[in-house]
Amino acid sequence: MRVAITGGTGFVGRHLAEKLDPTDTVVISRRTGVRIDDVDALATAFEGCEAVAHCAGINRELGDQTFARVHVEGTRSVVEAARRAGVKRIVMVSFLRARPDCDSGYHETKWVAEELIRASGIEYAILKFGMIYGPGDHMVDHVAKAVRTFPLFGTVGYRDRKVRPVPVEDAVNVLVAAVGGRVPDKTYAVMGVEELELGQAVRRIAGVAGRQPLYVRLPVWVIRAIAQVTEWLMVTPLVAKAQARMLAEGVSEAAPPAPELPADLRPRLPFDEARIRAALPRGRFTSDDLRVVRWIRRRRSGV
Repeated sequence: MRVAITGGTGFVGRHLAEKLDPTDTVVISRRTGVRIDDVDALATAFEGCEAVAHCAGINRELGDQTFARVHVEGTRSVVEAARRAGVKRIVMVSFLRARPDCDSGYHETKWVAEELIRASGIEYAILKFGMIYGPGDHMVDHVAKAVRTFPLFGTVGYRDRKVRPVPVEDAVNVLVAAVGGRVPDKTYAVMGVEELELGQAVRRIAGVAGRQPLYVRLPVWVIRAIAQVTEWLMVTPLVAKAQARMLAEGVSEAAPPAPELPADLRPRLPFDEARIRAALPRGRFTSDDLRVVRWIRRRRSGV
């Protein structure tokens, strides 16, 4: 079966592409020269594909890459291109708590994208994932680099939030089942097998990274302020504003409520040392992570 993957060079899309047969997989991203809002180019790329895994998404806005353009206009283009190309099924990667009227551009535009898929008339599965981790993620990567760089680590809020981390291996297995038609047409919540407090998850990552920072509880508004500052200053922010919102709410149950997958398709791998270690990055945060340093180096090199 031939499958197209939007966002195919991103975190989830890349892992999915590695799982599928490369001769029957079409990877679509800006790096491959196809914009998510270019209907004609998408329709050409989708030709001969039975399914589209719609993995494209952003967790912060940068330049013309806004939530509305990527999530809403991008999904509208994917649906139209799929119709033109005769694609039989669309599988969308969404977020566990994507919903309307919640004062978050990320959450609201993901919800609008879900509604476009549901109204498309094409067979679909919408997978509302919780926090996905694995090599190249933002969860284990940023926590590990942070505890290696700073003696303090700020946890979110004064009450414990809960998370159910999803190993990327499990996420990919769910996606493979969905594009293959094994997931019934519906919207599903996809969460990890283990529920734990966010602070426990951070301490587990720090322990595997060989660090024991001093943990300080910070009010949500401080985390949001840190997110804004790091979005301004860093190439990949320590925490994005959308991520700060996610952490402030917790990532352990769907909003609005959605059923979980059939039992035989649910994630089943634990959030254990082996999987955390496999996702650990090298090193810590350095000046190379600052946008101004990258800009200066590009100017000096004439790029």
